[in-house]
Amino acid sequence: MTDFEEVFQDFPMYRLRRPIDFLPLFQDQKRLFTAGERFHYNNAGYILLGLVIEQLTKQPFADYVTNELFARAQMTQSGYFRLDSLPADTAIGHIENEDGTWRTNHYALPIIGGSDGGAFLTASDMERFWRSLLTHQLLSESMTAQLFHPHVKVNDVASYGYGVWLKQLDASHEKWHIMGYDPGVSFHSAYYPQSETIVTVLSNTSDGAYALVQAIEQLLLEKGIHT
Repeated sequence: MTDFEEVFQDFPMYRLRRPIDFLPLFQDQKRLFTAGERFHYNNAGYILLGLVIEQLTKQPFADYVTNELFARAQMTQSGYFRLDSLPADTAIGHIENEDGTWRTNHYALPIIGGSDGGAFLTASDMERFWRSLLTHQLLSESMTAQLFHPHVKVNDVASYGYGVWLKQLDASHEKWHIMGYDPGVSFHSAYYPQSETIVTVLSNTSDGAYALVQAIEQLLLEKGIHT
């Protein structure tokens, strides 16, 4: 589907609190193709990954990420916050209606984020994340290398690592990035290894981040990605 809000017609958003709560959305659906046959980004895979993490750690997924990622990377403003209990300085997501008016996205997302996305964070915390990851404070050097290895080729310029997109910008520049979209929110955070530059753009609209990222990236390329 193209409208994520359709999900909540049959599965109320306030019932989706843990990865296991998402299983009825897809567990009885037919697979699109044989595993390993081709690449297709799939949120359901990340729900299953969250369930694996919960089994291995004996912790709720959000607690594990909070303790083992946010705390270790000193991402002090980040967390899995409930939509009905947000910190006071949280930006509220907005969806544009067909008539040009706006509404909040409170009924368009799960009540709390899961292993397929939904954490709240800041641009400065994302810089801390990248610095911690790239200096091997979160993963070993060998596992970090696996994270950024192009495990599958998506098209002529892009590959996919372990949860990270790898894109060749031109003959001498590439970027490693993660991105996300939900009704009323968009996000793009990239690391440019040739210059060790980090760019993070967050928006409280569905597609507000991408045009700004493209503009910043164009400027970086024109300047040879020097900072």
